[in-house]
Formats: sequence, C-alpha cells, structure tokens
Amino acid sequence: MKQKILVVDDSKVMRRIIAGYLSRMSLTNVIEASSGRQALDILTMEDIDLVVSDWSMQGTTGLDVLRTVRLSKSPGDLPFIMVTAEAQLYHILEAFRAQVSQYIVKPFSYRQFEYVIGVFLPVGSAK
Repeated sequence: MKQKILVVDDSKVMRRIIAGYLSRMSLTNVIEASSGRQALDILTMEDIDLVVSDWSMQGTTGLDVLRTVRLSKSPGDLPFIMVTAEAQLYHILEAFRAQVSQYIVKPFSYRQFEYVIGVFLPVGSAK
C-alpha cells in the first residue's frame, strides 16, 4: 500500500520541490495543501501517513495544524515534519513542545530531506 503524504505550504514552488524530492524517493502518493485550513480539511477526509508542513502561512499556521493534529493523533500515529525558514531556537522549541516529529530548516538539501523522511517511511533509491 502506498504511503499517503500531505505537503502543506503556501508557496507552490516549495510544494513542487518537496513533491519532487518525495518522487525521487519513490513516494508518489502526495496530496498538496496551500494553506493550514485546507490541510485541516484534508486531514479530516483522508487517511494521511505523514505530514510535511511549512510553519509560516497566513491564517492557520503550520504550528496551528500541528497542535490540532496532536489533539487526536500521537507522533507515532501520524508523523509531522515541520519544514520552515524559522531557525530561531524559540521556534524550534515551540514546535517540539507541540510534539513535532522532526524539524527541518530551509534551505535544505535532498539528502537531508531524504534522511528525515526515511526515519518515518521506507524510501526508494534516488533517481
């Protein structure tokens, strides 16, 4: 069964980069959300195996999505990876207090992303 991954970012370019990286790992069952609100809607309708979300979005932020997810799903039930330019220690600690599974600071390399994804899902070889 293919793992279903939700990619949340208000930047279409960033969503495409992440989806491309996932495709290189043979993870092609990707659903994209352009906002935190849309992500929450998708999470109520779809059985998602992993969330990769930006932090900084207008309205419902990635941190808001994470906190909402953690009301019903533990990190073991739904891994949540925050991918963000927010590199300040305060933000990192806040995300881990909210039970983020992993935190990646932009910009990041394919290999760094592949390593983090591989902690949670089996990944295929890079193409």
